Amino acid sequence: MKFGIFGGSMIARFHAQAIQAMESSNVEAIYARRQSVAEELASEFGCKAYSDADAFFNESGIEIVTIATPSGAHLEPALQAAAAGKHIICEKPLEISTERVDRMIEATDKAGVTLSGIFNRRFNPAVKAFKAAIEQNRFGNIALAGASIRWYRDPEYYASSNWRGTWRWDGGGALRNQGIHAIDQLLYLAGPVKKVAASTTRSTHKGIEVEDTAVALLEFENGARGIIEGSTACWSESGNPAEIYVNGDQGSVILADGGFRQWEFRESSPEDSHILENLMRNPKTSGMGSNDPKAISAEGHTRNFEDVVSAIQKGKSPSVDGREARKAIELISAIYKSAQSNGQPITL
Repeated sequence: MKFGIFGGSMIARFHAQAIQAMESSNVEAIYARRQSVAEELASEFGCKAYSDADAFFNESGIEIVTIATPSGAHLEPALQAAAAGKHIICEKPLEISTERVDRMIEATDKAGVTLSGIFNRRFNPAVKAFKAAIEQNRFGNIALAGASIRWYRDPEYYASSNWRGTWRWDGGGALRNQGIHAIDQLLYLAGPVKKVAASTTRSTHKGIEVEDTAVALLEFENGARGIIEGSTACWSESGNPAEIYVNGDQGSVILADGGFRQWEFRESSPEDSHILENLMRNPKTSGMGSNDPKAISAEGHTRNFEDVVSAIQKGKSPSVDGREARKAIELISAIYKSAQSNGQPITL
């Protein structure tokens, strides 16, 4: 399928690289506010360059638009793409509030086009194995489930763009921007959260508006309890992996980035030997993006995009459609609401 990329940032180049790795898909056009930026990217990826948004969305060759603008600037291009009859794949988070996400969902439903979020870590083979164990009830009664994102961003990261670290355009900090991938995985694996109480702070990055550190206590609908901890103030030489854990009376698993740090069940299963041999954590690939967002591989994006293309061709919803991508945004919004009310519990 033919893609158009809306946005001239580092993420736009990342999207183009992911699309190039797909079979039977290509980048048809790239939009950037400055024509020089659009032309530079277009020259690199052999496509058309646009700095006129209307002309970009009216480009007949584009079937799918990927949105790579700042988080708080996703709604408007999504509405334009939907009105032009283009399918949409949007960077995380879909938007900075559930209200703005709901407008995107309403517009794409009305236009009859696909809306998908980018949660590339869901397409990791280890996550698929984790999900299968959940669905097979291998954990028994789940007692605890949580996520830990102890990453680092240096001051230059926030200074590199005037939207970073702002409520209006970033929509939040360590949770809304960096931690949202792990939070999405946690919800995907452990199920919906019923109640949350939270605390946030700026422990290191005093020049930003949003949090650089947050902790939330969770009560899941299935009765489990858990914790989300997220930070961009945790320096490590090798980079701390993002971890998701589930513990029950029949098993315990810890996923660390793309591999397992623990895979133990009271009752063994035929697939365990394959997982223990092939999907355990490799320290050489741990900490993906924990210290440097440019170190993240485009492989997960390619899988994410392939899932959307396959769903469109089959007339189905993609794995991470608009409603599915909304879930992490709703939970993070509740965490912020609790933190702003001095830790008062919020029921979702």
